[in-house]
Amino acid sequence: MRSLEIRRPSEPLSVLCLGAHSDDIEIGIGGTVLQWLSEGAELNVAWCVLSAVGPRKSEARASAADFLSGAERSRVELHAFRDGYFPAQSAELKAYFEEMKTRIEPDVIFTHRHDDAHQDHRETCRHTWNTFRDHMIFEYEVPKWDGDVGRPNLYVPLQERVMARKIELLNQHFVTQRGKHWFDEETFRGLARLRGMECRAKDRYAEGLFAHKLLLR
Repeated sequence: MRSLEIRRPSEPLSVLCLGAHSDDIEIGIGGTVLQWLSEGAELNVAWCVLSAVGPRKSEARASAADFLSGAERSRVELHAFRDGYFPAQSAELKAYFEEMKTRIEPDVIFTHRHDDAHQDHRETCRHTWNTFRDHMIFEYEVPKWDGDVGRPNLYVPLQERVMARKIELLNQHFVTQRGKHWFDEETFRGLARLRGMECRAKDRYAEGLFAHKLLLR
């Protein structure tokens, strides 16, 4: 299968990563970021977590620092929107997204799936599309007990060492999540193995994404 390149050689790529909660970006596209950086991509990354309070704030900051350690430029924004109540905070979220748009002009945006079972994830995606109307937006998946993983139409193959590094960083930084029955290596590696099988990834692993609008030239 022929692959599509969105990174031009010797040209920086501006990336906006949006996550509702502290570990969402890392779970959804942490491997993609690490893979691109390992290939020498010049990334300018804005990493925005909408709900990061208490110990989860420090976890999110430390994790972002490690995932973005190879980026040309990076900014990390951590906010305190109430976990589980994003639909009830729609006006405040809208105001934040509109303000963010005046500061950030990304080439690529990563956000949650529009039909994710978690209400905070769906609300994040809704504001992403509502605010950034002329951008390349890729939606990522977060496995959970709801069993709502879908059928991706875009894949990023991951090298084995990148997959291992992603899991290492997840376990290292998100101590508050280790007690949850779904937060373990088998979950993350299992989903990545399934996506790798679907796209015949060389090293067997991949992250799946959902693309709704693409411009082909």
